[in-house]
Amino acid sequence: MMSGFASSLRPFSRLDHPREVVRQFTPNWFAATMGTGILSIALAQIPARELDFAVAAEALWAFNIGLFVLFTGLYTARWIFFFDGARRIFGHSVVSMFFGCIPMGLATIINGFLIFGPTHWGEAAITIAEGLWWFDAALALACGILIPFLMFTRQSHTIDQMTAVWLLPVVAAEVAAVSGGLLAPHLADPSSQLLVLIVGYALWACSVPLAMSVLVILVLRMAVHKLPHASMAASSWLALGPIGTGALGLLVLGDAAPAIFAANDLTAYGPAAHGIGLIGALLLWGYGLWWGAQAVLITLRYLRHGLPFNLGWWGYTFPLGVYAVATLRLGTVLPIPAFTTFGQILVAGLAVLWLIVGARTLCGAWRGELFVSPCLKSDD
Repeated sequence: MMSGFASSLRPFSRLDHPREVVRQFTPNWFAATMGTGILSIALAQIPARELDFAVAAEALWAFNIGLFVLFTGLYTARWIFFFDGARRIFGHSVVSMFFGCIPMGLATIINGFLIFGPTHWGEAAITIAEGLWWFDAALALACGILIPFLMFTRQSHTIDQMTAVWLLPVVAAEVAAVSGGLLAPHLADPSSQLLVLIVGYALWACSVPLAMSVLVILVLRMAVHKLPHASMAASSWLALGPIGTGALGLLVLGDAAPAIFAANDLTAYGPAAHGIGLIGALLLWGYGLWWGAQAVLITLRYLRHGLPFNLGWWGYTFPLGVYAVATLRLGTVLPIPAFTTFGQILVAGLAVLWLIVGARTLCGAWRGELFVSPCLKSDD
């Protein structure tokens, strides 16, 4: 009995060897940087007159940078030392979808440089954010194009096995679009502002329409084949991701457009971009209410039979977070206090979820049981 207790205190006790941490490391882990990053951003959006969450928000952002660097190092090491196993991800119909988590996690860090960075580093923070954003935009676009191409040509998929994880590589581009909308007003050169804004709109267009198409198929799949296995329970929340991010993207890009268009002799188009941003965001926000209600009901149904913990639980955090931030943003535009109140309730729920999922992830990582690469199952 004592030996079993001692074993539970030893790190990676569920692994055959500590090197399995690297050999079994997958992009799923970057979902933790998405959840942590969006919480830091959401806390920073809460009006200061309520409670000043700036210190906690910035601390989470700094912690998230550490997480991202750690995960990047581990995943890079896997490709260096276990290349044959690492490359199998391209043929896996589920794990390959999580490549999209990498640029989405990085986008939250870029946003943090724009929110918190200028206070500490001034213009240097904007320069860092700009360089990272171009890299992130390219990576997000690559995920959104290449992973679906692998789905069409190499991987095996069936409608009855489909889940909302199909959205992950697609949504990365619209997350980058939001960061572009935040970045553009900070740039000094009007032509650079316009370029970033236009690229942001293009990234949004490369993502949101396709994500909406996937959601149509997802509704059909659930109506015909019912809910997926309990291990994929958190995927029911992923639909809220492209909806919330799409709404936020329209708001952010629409807010930036008038001044940037005016500085580039395109003044006539500014009011239209601003109006489309608000109306489009409201429509998507309303659509998100439907998916959010469905996600709650589906989760309650799963809870009746027990939910096994896995890294997929981070899927509860980022979609809720971006929807909360979009709600708070609408509260700053519309003279309707209910938006701000509802947004703050969502952020409070997000914080509770982050604590629960974070604690269970830490425990699972310590024991080593979360380091599992399904691509290697045939070897084990």
